Amino acid sequence: MLNQRFIFDTHCWLWANLRPELLTPQVSQIINNKDNEIMFSVVSAWEISIKYALNKLQLPLEPAQYIPDRLQLNQIAVLPVKLEHALRVAQLPHHHRDPFDRLLVAISQIEKLTLITADKQFEAYDVDIIW
Repeated sequence: MLNQRFIFDTHCWLWANLRPELLTPQVSQIINNKDNEIMFSVVSAWEISIKYALNKLQLPLEPAQYIPDRLQLNQIAVLPVKLEHALRVAQLPHHHRDPFDRLLVAISQIEKLTLITADKQFEAYDVDIIW
C-alpha cells in the first residue's frame, strides 16, 4: 500500500506510540512508509485529553506536551474538525455509540481516508478500514 491516506483511530495512535507491539505487521508497515500520508484528528486529541483528565489513561507526559511531541517526531499531520464532519454524524447509522468514533467515521468518509483501527464496530460503516 503506497501513496495512500490514512487516519488513526485513537487507540491505534496510542498503541503506535506506547505499545507498538500491539500493531499488526501491516499497520506497522503502513505507518513506517513515508510515502503514505498519516493523519491524526483533533478528535483523538480531545478524547485523549478527556481520558487523561479522568485518570482513565496514563501517558509519560501531559497530553498538551505528549501529543504535539509525538506528532512532530513521527511527522504526522493534524486534521482539524470541520463543520461538515460534525454534521455528517447525524446521517450515520447508530452502529457505534462512541461519539469520538462516530466523528472519526464521518471524517474518514468526507476526507476519503482509510481508518487505522482494530475496532470491529467500524466494519458496519461505509468506510475503508485497515488492521
